[in-house]
Amino acid sequence: MYPVIVEDIKKYYKKYSHKHKFLTLKSAFVKRTLFDDLEKDETFEALSGVDFKVEKGKTVSIIGENGSGKSTMLKLLAGISKPTSGNIITEGRISALIELGAGFHPEISGRENIFINGIILGLTKKRIQERYDDIVKFAELEEFIENPVKTYSSGMHMRLGFSIAINVDPDILLIDEVLAVGDASFVPKCLDKINEFKRRGKTIIFVSHDLSTVERISDEVIWLKEGKIEKQGYPKRITDAYLEYIGKKDEVKAGEKHKKEEADAAQNKEKRWGSKEIEISNLKMIDKSGKEKYIYESDEPFTIEFDVDAKQQEKDFVFGVGIYNSEGTLCYGSNTHIEDYKAALIEGKGKVKIHVQALHLINGTYFLDAAVHKRDGYPFDYHHFQYTFRVTSTFRDVGISRVYHDWEFSKNIRLQKDENL
Repeated sequence: MYPVIVEDIKKYYKKYSHKHKFLTLKSAFVKRTLFDDLEKDETFEALSGVDFKVEKGKTVSIIGENGSGKSTMLKLLAGISKPTSGNIITEGRISALIELGAGFHPEISGRENIFINGIILGLTKKRIQERYDDIVKFAELEEFIENPVKTYSSGMHMRLGFSIAINVDPDILLIDEVLAVGDASFVPKCLDKINEFKRRGKTIIFVSHDLSTVERISDEVIWLKEGKIEKQGYPKRITDAYLEYIGKKDEVKAGEKHKKEEADAAQNKEKRWGSKEIEISNLKMIDKSGKEKYIYESDEPFTIEFDVDAKQQEKDFVFGVGIYNSEGTLCYGSNTHIEDYKAALIEGKGKVKIHVQALHLINGTYFLDAAVHKRDGYPFDYHHFQYTFRVTSTFRDVGISRVYHDWEFSKNIRLQKDENL
């Protein structure tokens, strides 16, 4: 089921130059100069043939540079603007938090604005009254709700707008960059609420430059570039590709090297990406006896090792690993930067080893990621889901991790351990 379907959307904006001045609107229509005199180079194409679908209950983030069409796309989905051509099909109530404070009347109180905006979003006055206390409490505006909105800070505007939007209980929630101006203590509440919406099967479309948040909350990421979808898919792969593009935007590369990188990306674009300025190869998992092995007991030690090759000197580099279960859930991830290793220099060929004392994972099949990147996330070489291993265990616990523990009971509770299980 797709509550959001976008089909071949195009959106044009017309530019007006000084030569198209006219004395009155009437004369412009009579002379047909309002639109007909505009030349093609005076038309700005904000979106060009954008197609995508969003599954029910999924969170899709849209990323891209300023002017790439992200906010335009969200305004079209919200019905604030109309496409020049194409179709947008939505199913269910939509709540949009797009422009900070949009729809708020600055001269009246926060309380009055709650009722006005609630009615605009389709709620009855009775329903707004029922949710009024929850809106005010979530926005943390109990002391200021009777004050005129013009006295609110940008953070207070954001909190009130977000609180109204989520308490409409929409089927589709549209969010555009507003968390960037949120109070530090309030943003985690917003993210918790977004996760709660995900658990309740709500559909979310999120526009942001905050790539770490995008990776954390998204099921899928769409990268818009110059009004077109450049890439779409697994969040980490798309954000890394975007960072790589930004990092290399101003560089001029030789034709042969460019063609090679394009061929490498096309060959295995879903499982490996990066600039290859530093490459990872020959990854192995080694047991305590030094043998290569890919089936381990939950508490068994092992070592991950791989070769690296730096084509030139680099002073900004981070090595990292990630472990995912068969459902694609990240079970564990770490890297040298967050473990306070400061990069000094890498050049030529070398080897990296990560010694693991015990996995503490439940029985199942797992995927191993390995990566080398800059501190800001710019990818040199990212290997995703290329390596698999199994964890075998006699324990029958569920979840992700084996939390080592013991049971203890008071004397009036009698349990006997079944040693046959």
